[in-house]
Parts: sequence; C-alpha cells; structure tokens
Amino acid sequence: MILHINYEELTALRAGAEVFLEVGETDGGGVLAPSEERDHVEALLPMLDGDVSLPTLRDVYAVQGAVAAITSMLRVEMESSVLMTHPAGERAVAAYFDFAHVFTVSHRLGQMAAEMEALIELVTGEAPTLETARTFQFPD
Repeated sequence: MILHINYEELTALRAGAEVFLEVGETDGGGVLAPSEERDHVEALLPMLDGDVSLPTLRDVYAVQGAVAAITSMLRVEMESSVLMTHPAGERAVAAYFDFAHVFTVSHRLGQMAAEMEALIELVTGEAPTLETARTFQFPD
C-alpha cells in the first residue's frame, strides 16, 4: 500500500526525524529514545522523498513507531515554544504546524494499519500474527 505524503508533511517529517536523531546524539551520553525507536526513525529518513510504499503490515508498524516518536518529540517542542514565547509567536506557530503535519500522517498510518489488519483477518480468518504481519503482501 502507498502512504501519500504531501510536501509540507514531508518537510515536517524530515526536520522532525533529523532533530529526533540529533537530540539523542547530543544528550550528553544519556539515551532519550529507546534504540528501537531510533532504528525506526533512522530507517524512515531515507524513505522521505515522496510517497512511501509499505508492502506489509510489519512495515506499517515500523513506520508508525518512527512517526509516533517524531510526533511525541514535536508535541513537546510545540508546547515548549508556546510557553517560552507566545501562543501566536512565530516560533510557536511554526512548531504547531510541524506537529500538526506529522500528527496527520500518524493518523493516516493508524487508518492504514487498521485496514491492513482487517484484510488479513478477512483473508486468513484470524487476527494478524507476527508471521502474517511480516509475510502478507499488499500491492501498491
């Protein structure tokens, strides 16, 4: 299946992913994010050059984890920007839009995962397992 991502969403995802990865490296030795989240964000970054093909439910779960991590980080950034400046300040508004664009992608990924889970259940007669999430292929 294809996850359609518009230019604003791509820009916000790329910037958020880069900041997410940088923050983990410059935290003074501490690890902010679990390594699995970092791995998912690192794997997502090269895919952010247009629409993303996700042939399996497992692929969707991986991207969903990366986008959730980026969304959480951008939410904190947005809230901090509002408190440090002003709700209508340029920095706060920019942080809101970055968060909102990534949050929208996160919502679409949730819908995609639910549809794929339902299709797997319809075809196999049972809820998706780790095996079917990895092997059941969805065409673009």
